[in-house]
Amino acid sequence: MESLLTINQVARRSGVPASALRYYEEKGLIASERAGSGHRRFRRPVLRRLAFIVFAQRLGMSRAEIAIELAKLPDDHVPKGNDWARLSEPWSERIDQRIAELERLKLGLAKCISCGCLSLELCKLVNPADRAGASG
Repeated sequence: MESLLTINQVARRSGVPASALRYYEEKGLIASERAGSGHRRFRRPVLRRLAFIVFAQRLGMSRAEIAIELAKLPDDHVPKGNDWARLSEPWSERIDQRIAELERLKLGLAKCISCGCLSLELCKLVNPADRAGASG
């Protein structure tokens, strides 16, 4: 028989606060079982789901996007490495976009601070896709 984890054990092992675990469960991202006492008990695979949720949040995904991705996992077995790899494979482009954005910010930081223009409408660093600003 599989041993179940308490909410405190899951919080400690995952680094996710118990309040967030309750929220994720309420939103259907994770599931628990109730002990006879009414306390939540989690199966061990929830730790992988939580790792996925934390990573997806760091990537900038919304809770709704995360729910859509988690819904792609198989229902007929505990997700394995290849299931998680298939799920995260399309993220490469999104990660590359975030890296490029951060590189732009890093390169433009010193210029922006020293510029002093204080114009979000005209600034090419803050608003790089502003075609109207380019024409004056």
